[in-house]
Amino acid sequence: MRIAMWSGPRNLSTAMMYSFASRSDFAVVDEPFYAAYLRMTGLGHPMRDQILASQSQDPEEVARALLGSVPAGKPHFYQKHMTQHMVPGMPRDWMAEVANVFLIRHPARVIASFGAKWDGFGLDDIGFTQQNELFDYSRTLGQNPVVIDSADIRRDPEGMLKRLCTAVGLDFEPAMLRWPEGGNPADGVWAAHWYGAVHGSTGFAPAEGDLPVLEGEAAELLEQALSHYERLAALKL
Repeated sequence: MRIAMWSGPRNLSTAMMYSFASRSDFAVVDEPFYAAYLRMTGLGHPMRDQILASQSQDPEEVARALLGSVPAGKPHFYQKHMTQHMVPGMPRDWMAEVANVFLIRHPARVIASFGAKWDGFGLDDIGFTQQNELFDYSRTLGQNPVVIDSADIRRDPEGMLKRLCTAVGLDFEPAMLRWPEGGNPADGVWAAHWYGAVHGSTGFAPAEGDLPVLEGEAAELLEQALSHYERLAALKL
């Protein structure tokens, strides 16, 4: 089995990758289209040069690798993807060969968290519109894609991971609930900038409190993103 997990940034996506990496039967890959996305858009992300040097910048080559031999000879392959990376010109036909799962998070939390790491971002950078587009595309492939909310995972990691495994036809492994502190060998080179909190963890963080209160441009961005989140939230596990 190959699972493509689609989320925007700051969305529990790295913890989910660590969770699947803790299984005995999964290899994982971290944002394989990131370098191609930076080359195609010219965006000045943190660590841009290091990212471009660390991965293939050819999106077609990346897509072939996602359907090729699974690393380390494992039977299953978990692929962590950022929805905002799938700009026009990125191949999508390969999605027909994987189980597409959509990991969502309330945009107020995403905006507050992302803003602490990077200034001057907009709706295209946080992936909510692209997540809906990819969800719709996976439906055109005849799939019934799974949607799971990061808040539900944090409230009940074992229960929600069991439900996710059932939905994609896997047995749950208790090992998914824990991982070693300090990161994973599959981490992208950008981990040094983005993954500080999860590198200090050994399991899922507890449930979050009240939604952050946003003001000004952040509040306007929340208004733009909220309907996209709510649409998928209505379909979640």
